[in-house]
Amino acid sequence: MATFTSTLPKSLLELLNEKAKSLGLPKNKIIEKALYIYLEQLNKAEYKRSYKKMAADADILSIAEEGMEDYLTQLDK
Repeated sequence: MATFTSTLPKSLLELLNEKAKSLGLPKNKIIEKALYIYLEQLNKAEYKRSYKKMAADADILSIAEEGMEDYLTQLDK
């Protein structure tokens, strides 16, 4: 595991200390979990943006419609 040093606003550090004590967990574990969750949310947001962008692209919609036609044809067989 690598070491990372950072600064936090005092109010955030106080909240972190309180939560760590109440949960009986080390602060680094709380930060680690929170960072994983945050990065996952960023990835999901990017995924959603890409789908919205594709939904506005006429060429992509045409390809998707053609694919659905092929799929329905295969289902009918």
